[in-house]
Amino acid sequence: MGNASLPNSTAAGTTPVDSGLEGKRLGLLGQMVPQATMIAYLAGPSNSLAFEEQTGEIRQAARALGREIIVVEGRSDFDFEIAFDALVQRGAGALVVGNTPWAIERRHKILTLAARHNVPAIDPFSTFVFDGGLMSYGVGRGVFRQVAAHYVGKIPKGAKPADLPILQPTKFEFVINLNAAKTLGLTAPPGLLAIADEVIE
Repeated sequence: MGNASLPNSTAAGTTPVDSGLEGKRLGLLGQMVPQATMIAYLAGPSNSLAFEEQTGEIRQAARALGREIIVVEGRSDFDFEIAFDALVQRGAGALVVGNTPWAIERRHKILTLAARHNVPAIDPFSTFVFDGGLMSYGVGRGVFRQVAAHYVGKIPKGAKPADLPILQPTKFEFVINLNAAKTLGLTAPPGLLAIADEVIE
């Protein structure tokens, strides 16, 4: 899906770059579930910093792809139960899970409800897919190890952490779980399989 590139910024640390990826996830999910004209987007709490940017991005991508988006805001595990019931009742044929710490902390709940309601979903972290989810697209697992190794090599040589640049990962990983696809009654198109970084069979 591309080569690792770590452009520099101005302060020490790492920043997971996700701008533009919500639309990419929607496009990949649309290829897997082309019949889903209405798709739900599971966002974190509306008071989170990324809420407006991510929901705006997914709405714009949906318009470009001719899909309708239902934005579902989650604040608690109880919200999940209500949200999934609502999106199924409204006819959402698939789900994009937003990239928030809130989502990964609750990934088992999300996976359980998606399976219970037979809703195909794409997630921002490959952890979801290895735990039984359908698809993921996000920062590659090896990138953060690469970044950590970069700092480990610099600091013992006298570099001050405050002087080190932020490294922004730009290699992204697309993972498909064919077992999950089969359970959902889906067949992964050859074009998707061809661009996947990893296919779980």
